[in-house]
Amino acid sequence: MPLPSRVTDLTSFDLLRSVAELGSIGRAAQAHGMSQPSASERLKTLEGRVGVTLLERTSRGARLTTSGQLVAGWAAQVLARAADLDAGITSLRADRQSHLRVAASLTVAEYLLPAWLIALRSVSPDTATVLSAGNSVHVAEQVLAQKADLGFVESTDVPQGLASRVVAHDELVLVVAPDHPWARRRRVTAAKAAATPLVSRESGSGTRQAWEQALTSAGITESAGPLLEMSSTTAIKAAAIGGIGPAVLSLHTVAADVAARTLVRVEVGEVDLHRALRAVWPSGRTPRGPASDLLTIATRSLTDRADRR
Repeated sequence: MPLPSRVTDLTSFDLLRSVAELGSIGRAAQAHGMSQPSASERLKTLEGRVGVTLLERTSRGARLTTSGQLVAGWAAQVLARAADLDAGITSLRADRQSHLRVAASLTVAEYLLPAWLIALRSVSPDTATVLSAGNSVHVAEQVLAQKADLGFVESTDVPQGLASRVVAHDELVLVVAPDHPWARRRRVTAAKAAATPLVSRESGSGTRQAWEQALTSAGITESAGPLLEMSSTTAIKAAAIGGIGPAVLSLHTVAADVAARTLVRVEVGEVDLHRALRAVWPSGRTPRGPASDLLTIATRSLTDRADRR
């Protein structure tokens, strides 16, 4: 039900109580951060709304009439409850801002996000972060369903309903075991790679989607199906190292293995395997609190890498 018109302006009732405590409209106005004329006008409006005289104005200040004292006493209870309401809302906001739900694709979750969360810890030490890792489709679904405050995806396309910002650049690489025939050549054509069954991520993976779109952009519309589908980057690397078959993975995930020579990087001709990694959040909603802090940290890391180059 709507509030009665006489009690919608709690600030004026609070101002009336300040006049009672401080003994003048001028001092009450100062306490409320307003000019004396503004305070006088508000109190006159309040008297008109209530329908009785609340203040007796004298050359030495102002004091409440009997009616004013009664109204101020009744208002004290309402103002106290309003203060309780505000404190409750503040507590809810603080509790919400102390929790951060993040959904991230596997590459970001395993190789980029840990450093970002360490940086977030220094900015917001009281924030408890819950991370959900999955493929890019899963991440988008979590953010759209408001089960995550911020998401990080590897897919080249951002689903409708999500806003995005590039936070990192990545490159897909084709890797094989050291004893694989391609390890000696170190280069294959895009057509050869497309015609070869790979150890691959599952459908919905940003890495798999980016590889398929890169082939399409190179004019290759047909490719062999997966030799083996796995939902774990670590499992795919183990399969490739074990000689089960070639794999296409993020450079972030295989750099150490290539350096250790447990995997060999094979260049793929005629195809661009660079891609952008993005943060996503619901369209029309600006990330706030820890989500905004994490987005800033991730974006800054992109700038820092660009400066080092």
